[in-house]
Amino acid sequence: MSTKRQLRLGAFLMSSGHHVAAWRHPDARADGGLNFEHFRQIARTAERGKFDMIFFADGVAVRQRGQGTEALSRSVTVHFEPLTLLSALSVVTEHIGLAATVSTTYNEPYHLARKFASLDYLSGGRAGWNLVTSATEAEAYNFNREKHMEHTLRYERAKEFVEVVTKLWDSWEDDAFLRDKESGIFFEPDKMHIPNHKGKHFSVRGPLNVARPPQGYPVIIQAGSSEDGQELAAQTAEVIFTAQQTLEEAQVFYSGVKARVAKYGRNPDHVKIMPGVFPVIGRTEEEAKEKYEQLQELIHPQVGLGLLAGMIGGFDLSKYPVDGPLPELPETNGGKSRQQLLTELARRDNLTIRQLYLAIAGARGHRTILGTPATIADQLENWFVNGGADGFNIMPPYLPGGLDEFVDLVIPELQRRGLFRTEYEGQTLRENLGLPRPVNKFSAVATSPEPLAVASPA
Repeated sequence: MSTKRQLRLGAFLMSSGHHVAAWRHPDARADGGLNFEHFRQIARTAERGKFDMIFFADGVAVRQRGQGTEALSRSVTVHFEPLTLLSALSVVTEHIGLAATVSTTYNEPYHLARKFASLDYLSGGRAGWNLVTSATEAEAYNFNREKHMEHTLRYERAKEFVEVVTKLWDSWEDDAFLRDKESGIFFEPDKMHIPNHKGKHFSVRGPLNVARPPQGYPVIIQAGSSEDGQELAAQTAEVIFTAQQTLEEAQVFYSGVKARVAKYGRNPDHVKIMPGVFPVIGRTEEEAKEKYEQLQELIHPQVGLGLLAGMIGGFDLSKYPVDGPLPELPETNGGKSRQQLLTELARRDNLTIRQLYLAIAGARGHRTILGTPATIADQLENWFVNGGADGFNIMPPYLPGGLDEFVDLVIPELQRRGLFRTEYEGQTLRENLGLPRPVNKFSAVATSPEPLAVASPA
């Protein structure tokens, strides 16, 4: 195949790994969530593998695992705040992108714009923002609320939130700051733009007290596959993280989102779709299966049941037989697309509640691949060349070993096939992803070829 189109790879990093029992693995760092040396090591490993970015998910609460405290007491519950961590990692890395989740539901646009602009400067243009709307009641309780904001309203707020953030990033033109000691002029007044935004959810005057980020905007990532999520992504996102179980499902999602992107007058090539993949790697297929079973045997039943309950919207499963079918579920106000995905998986494969929580304990609704480096590369290549993905968000089962194996064994196979870079193409995350730098929307000479904030249908 042509080497012109290259896979994009993110390293999706959890404290000890993605498997719900990863912290119990004999080679995992059980204290990884609050161990900077651990994260320094795995960030540099990902950079050695030429990953586009490392990525941290986040939530602003300790998430309850089912009913009571037993499952919670057996789960990883603490970790660094991600922007603080990424700021520290910017000093010990040189090329890899630094991306994190920050919610539009429990933050204010000015705070977020300021922090990500600062991270972009600290890293030399490597910041990425994963835009989410939060999904749990637990987060609401920490922010003066007794109930989580309704799903549709969360996305309405998110749409305006992005509009405000991008206006703030455009507060200054790229060459606004002269810093001329002789004349005493620090910046050119006509190159400062006050957003003065007034909308339904936000009133923000501006300007931002950080100069325009090196990338123009940090790369905007979105991770929601509901109808509202896809619409928001089509209007605003440059990278989309998604969970898909089969190539056919991935192809439908891929073509559908790319069509939506075009509907908003944007170039579909400027939106990279990256499904999550949970790879378990062995020298043989049998060894990969043994590694997977080793992790599965570490799952406490209450932890598995609690994980499933949380992912289907906080529905209490304790009164249902664990070896019986998944009951009909009420519509959730949390993660709608993930509830739908898990319900469809249970019905399609005729899984019991126990079988379903065992099936998602590693990938948590994303795709699990067991195999040798060659067979794992085969499956990634199949999705990539057949319209299922522009790349993948790799979810190591445990850390650091799961990432070490992918970098040392799978990356060379992808490079041998001409599917993945051997050196970074540029200095910024945008350059490495092949994304254009956005033009300042306030500039008198701005002639952006596509809308990069909230757009109206063409």
